Parts: sequence; C-alpha cells; structure tokens
Amino acid sequence: MNDGTAVGATGSQERRFLPRSSRRSLLSWFRLACSVAALTVALALFSVNVSAQSNPSANNPPASNPKPPAPPPPGTPLPHDLSGVWMQYPDERVNGVPIVTGIDEKTRPPLTPWGQARFDAAIPFMGPRAVAGKENNPSLRCEPESVPKSLILPQPFEIVQVPGRTLMFFEEFHLWREIWTDGRPLPKDPDPSYLGYSVGKWEGDTFVVDTIGLNDRPWVDSYGNPRSEKMHLTERYRRIGSQNLEIQIIMDDPKAYTGIWTSAPRIYKLEPGWELGEFFCVLDEEDQYSDRVRLPAGTVPAAPK
Repeated sequence: MNDGTAVGATGSQERRFLPRSSRRSLLSWFRLACSVAALTVALALFSVNVSAQSNPSANNPPASNPKPPAPPPPGTPLPHDLSGVWMQYPDERVNGVPIVTGIDEKTRPPLTPWGQARFDAAIPFMGPRAVAGKENNPSLRCEPESVPKSLILPQPFEIVQVPGRTLMFFEEFHLWREIWTDGRPLPKDPDPSYLGYSVGKWEGDTFVVDTIGLNDRPWVDSYGNPRSEKMHLTERYRRIGSQNLEIQIIMDDPKAYTGIWTSAPRIYKLEPGWELGEFFCVLDEEDQYSDRVRLPAGTVPAAPK
C-alpha cells in the first residue's frame, strides 16, 4: 500500500497513478455517465419511431410514378456509336471507271509553287495524268498509305471505341490508327509521321477528329495531290441511321494549297457481317506485279511482221 507513487525496477523512475479510493470513485462516475448516455440515445430513437408511426408520409412520400423514357426502336444505334466495319462504295465514274469521291478534285484550291512541283512530279495510276508503266505512287515501294487517303480507298476499315481512345483499323496494308478522346490537346510540335497525331471530341452528334504532325511522303489521294508537314487534317463523322456513316474530309495545308480544301460529306455503309482480311504489302510481290503487268502495260506492242 502506498500513496499512489510506484517505484520502477531501478528505483530511479516513478510512475504516478490515482489512489485506489479515487479510482473507485472515477469508475462509478464513468458507469453512471454511460448509463445516462445510453438512456438519452434510447429516448431519442423512441421519439423518432413514434413520430414516424404517427406521420408515415414523412419517411414514405407518395410515389410520383414518373414514366420511364421510351426505348429506341430495335436496332437503332446510339448517336455516339461509330463501331463496326465500314465501306465506301463508288459514287461516280470517270471515263467509265467507278471511283469514290471522299476527296473531291473539283473543290481543290490552287496549288502553291511547292505543291505544284510535287504534283507535277507525281505520276498516278488513274486520271488524265496517268502513264501506264511509269507510275510512281509511293505505295509501289510498299510505303504505307495514310489518312486521308486510307479513308477513300476501295477497302474497308473498322472503328473500335474504348475509354479515352478511338481506334481505326484499315484493311489495306493492315494499318491501325489511334485517336485520343481523353480531352488532351494537340501537341505543340509533334514529330512528323505517316499517320500523325490525332485527337477527337464530340460536337453534338458529330465526332470531330483533328490531326497534325503528318509527314509529306504519302499522297492525299490517287491522283498525286501532295501533303506537307504543315497540314491540319479535320475529319467529321456522323452516324446516319443504323446502316450509314457520314464522313467529311477537310484539309488545311498552307504549304501545299492556297486555301482550305473542303470536300462534301460522303456516305459509308456498315457491313456487320464482314471481318477485315490480311492485306500486307510484300515488296517481292509488288515487283512481280510490276514486271508482269504494270510495266508491260506501258509499252507499245510490237508491230506484226
């Protein structure tokens, strides 16, 4: 028994605590406080329960029974749903040859001197400047195609939408393209590349894609029209009904053209039963085609003896 001071093992340190009588008093007070608190809580809960029973509408307001929105007709796609395999079919003929006109030659602005020199050096497969056996389309060297030309080739492409990105897969050359949709801006000075750097956003029911950072190697179409590293490409995608997609291509390239090249929107058809095939460019096969078909087509047949 001591006065509330305990001596440690070394006798040099002391630990203070309350005397036993004081501890008993404090414990009794604590028990009483807990009892009072419990009684207060019980009375409060009882009061709430009585109030709820006397006024049941307080916790159960009358249901307003709002009518749910009418579901869309079966098969109707969401306005922001661009997924699927898409194909543009020929919508015009030039010299009897069916062509697609997603990039319209008739709306092309005048070329700059730089653009004219690049255009004059190009020898296309088709059109009034085509020379059989002399074509120099970059794709003959298995250089990849690119946007916007990949959008108007007679081959399908697939759109896949995932959070933060929209992906496009092109059958020809098996290209794939990434469009960022997470709200990021276009980079200030991207390194030039074949497909550039693309960001997309929705403006109402139209998906708007802006692309910069394109290099100047591919043509923008099959006629040899050039593009430069200054090009700002804009694409506008809009779903029309359950089977059609409208795409408009707008090119702003002050190094190649004296104005903005705006083509009218064109319609692409959904092909839900299609899968993209394997379509790689193999240089040996391209050379064999050139030797057997393309180059002989540009020679004048020998006169019969």
